[in-house]
Amino acid sequence: MKTINLNNEKATRINLFDLSTVQMRTFHLSWIAFFLCFFGWFAHAPLMNSTIGPDLDLSKAQKITAFIASVGVTIFARLFVGNWCDKIGPRKSYVYLLIFGAIVVAGSSLANTWETYLISRMAIGVIGASFVITQYHTSVMFAPNVVGIANATTAGWGNLGGGVTQAVMPLIAAAMLAFGFAESDLSKWRPAMFVPAIIMLVVAYLYWKYTSDCPKGNYDDLPTERPQAAEGESSLFMTAVKDKRVWILFAMYAGCFGMELFVNGRAATYYQTRFSLSETSAGLIASLFGLMNLFARSTGGWLGDKFSKKGGLQGRVKWLVIVMVIEGFALLLFSRMDALPIAVATMILFSLFVQMAEGATYSVVPFINKKALGAVAGIVGAGGNVGAVCYAQFLLRSGSPLQDCFFYFGFVVLAIGLLGIGIKFSAEDEKAAVDEQNRLEALERKAA
Repeated sequence: MKTINLNNEKATRINLFDLSTVQMRTFHLSWIAFFLCFFGWFAHAPLMNSTIGPDLDLSKAQKITAFIASVGVTIFARLFVGNWCDKIGPRKSYVYLLIFGAIVVAGSSLANTWETYLISRMAIGVIGASFVITQYHTSVMFAPNVVGIANATTAGWGNLGGGVTQAVMPLIAAAMLAFGFAESDLSKWRPAMFVPAIIMLVVAYLYWKYTSDCPKGNYDDLPTERPQAAEGESSLFMTAVKDKRVWILFAMYAGCFGMELFVNGRAATYYQTRFSLSETSAGLIASLFGLMNLFARSTGGWLGDKFSKKGGLQGRVKWLVIVMVIEGFALLLFSRMDALPIAVATMILFSLFVQMAEGATYSVVPFINKKALGAVAGIVGAGGNVGAVCYAQFLLRSGSPLQDCFFYFGFVVLAIGLLGIGIKFSAEDEKAAVDEQNRLEALERKAA
């Protein structure tokens, strides 16, 4: 397919191999930046039991607390960064975040006590806000007919970082020891943290050079393109806060992405303890959960776009409810599996629906409030982290084994999924989406 770039309008098609337009350059650089941020964010997880924990003499409670802190900080970071996108634009926001991420990921290697390690993990948690910028940037670059799959694909491929790091970081750490960059097996994690940090700096430069805030250019040069609060509203953020649909999506994202975060943080440990696997084997299996992002989240967004063709914006909501309910049932099934091959198979099934639900969520988000897109994306994105923190707190405080926690959480996801029935769009919202798509298609036909 040919990517259409008509007078700096939103793109109505996606061509993965076309880098001549700012829309497609943004598409690729946004998922790559997101991938690196997630890689760095979860780089500690697969090394926790074998190297980081013993090196710093961390207890089980401290390991879980570090995860909670890292994920919990992202709640506030996503709220801040979403508002930041509306004010200074996604281009500057991403560049600043990548530079910060490089500093804190590399800096975590200097931690020598529980307290300094906890602080470093909290700082690293800020880069989890990268998701909000990615979703904002693709939302302003792509038209309604493809915004669902554009958002889902960039987010899905970015989320791969959380899965790939499970398999790759143990290999990087081993290489650091083999090439003499580490003094011992327990300290090999320290130099390994510099690898994602250096790549982040490279991508920050590319993002600054090859993207813009919107199809027409940067907000600094085009002040009329910068989102503005409507008359009578105190701020764009408060406009989003007052919309109950935002909070329903907040809860639903807690049920899908929150669960993905929780599983990414605990999957390797789960397979090591429950099935007595080695660090490398457990990491490889755990990575399968995140690797489904290669296509599953895109599928969720693509089907959201398809449902909208017949059902409008309400069709997107219908698909979201369906996939969330199936996700809940899939989690219940996974939680009951005791044999390793079946556990892996059901985990993959569960992963498919988790990530399709995430794609479906952000096929709805761009239509909630276009003027406050950053604020909406930030609040909904923060919901995922709230969910992950709640799940981890339950694990920490209940003392229940992970298998039982997964069982309980399956019912939670089912209940949350049904909340989507309460998301409604007005006739004006439906008409605005149709009118925008018709205008862009008319421009396309005229250019042809």
